[in-house]
Amino acid sequence: MMYEQHVRMELRKSTERRRPIKEEKFEVVDLSGMSLESLPNPSLNLAMISKLDISNNNLESIPESLTARLLNVVVLDVHSNQLKSLPNSIGCLSKLKILNISGNLVESLPKTIENCRSLEELNANFNKLTKLPDTIGFELLNLQKLRVNSNKLAFLPHSTSHMTSLRILDARLNCLRSLPEGMENLINLEVLNVSQNFQYLDSLPYSIGLLLSLVELDASYNQITTLPPSIGCLKKLQKLRVEGNPLVSPPMEIVEQSLEAVKEYLSQKMTGESPRSPMKKKSWLGKLVKCGTFNGPILSGTREEREGFIMSDYRSIDGLTSPRYMGMFSPRRLFSPRNYFAR
Repeated sequence: MMYEQHVRMELRKSTERRRPIKEEKFEVVDLSGMSLESLPNPSLNLAMISKLDISNNNLESIPESLTARLLNVVVLDVHSNQLKSLPNSIGCLSKLKILNISGNLVESLPKTIENCRSLEELNANFNKLTKLPDTIGFELLNLQKLRVNSNKLAFLPHSTSHMTSLRILDARLNCLRSLPEGMENLINLEVLNVSQNFQYLDSLPYSIGLLLSLVELDASYNQITTLPPSIGCLKKLQKLRVEGNPLVSPPMEIVEQSLEAVKEYLSQKMTGESPRSPMKKKSWLGKLVKCGTFNGPILSGTREEREGFIMSDYRSIDGLTSPRYMGMFSPRRLFSPRNYFAR
């Protein structure tokens, strides 16, 4: 009885607050922090509720019949309870946009959650999830924020890569062993956090480098030894965290310099160039090649002219060591604007 009186009181307060706005028909019900252990079926019209907050209670379950009647609910907040599961009738909430079930004991999500196709934000942090529904990504195409950190997930379903509206994916503090392929489909993903999967996650897929909207990537405290060279293509990337990994490529001295140093290193690997160490001085012999002195850009002429020195005629190495040609090896002469040797 007290429960129904409280709900009526909340509805009355909400109606008084919202009365000047004629367009709004639905109400907000806040039953958070009341130490509730159960939710008896009220005699109210639950279809009039747009937001229901029953967080910070001691609820172990939510009645199927109650959820099925929340036909117009847009926000459902049940965080910080003792829930071990969600009712299957949650699939009836076709208008639901925000669902917060964090801080419970939920081990799996009902497959019917895929029917909540208006869902934009799902917060399932701090539960006991071991898996997500296999086809969840094929149905929740409007989902923008998926937060599943601090669970026991070993994998994200392959269908996750079909969530093309996803902007934030937070899967830290799990037991992830790999990430799904095809992540390049997440064209709007801006933040990806897969940190602190500790001894489980030892690699990142090449497709991460195709996330063209990615701004922040946190892969710290895993077992990653090599970053995919494709990360060098992430032009919008502003924050990269990879500390706490046994990185070999790029080496930590590169990582500690700057994000740009890492991207340059990986870009060189991707194009087949040998990444240059910033601590090494460039050899003047390398400049000979760059300036076209050795194996230069001349493509026509005889085989000797293409493969040897750029000279009007070919001379053997023995001939070049004679006193007559010793001056030709002077760096001042070699780097002069002229690209040929005077005879």
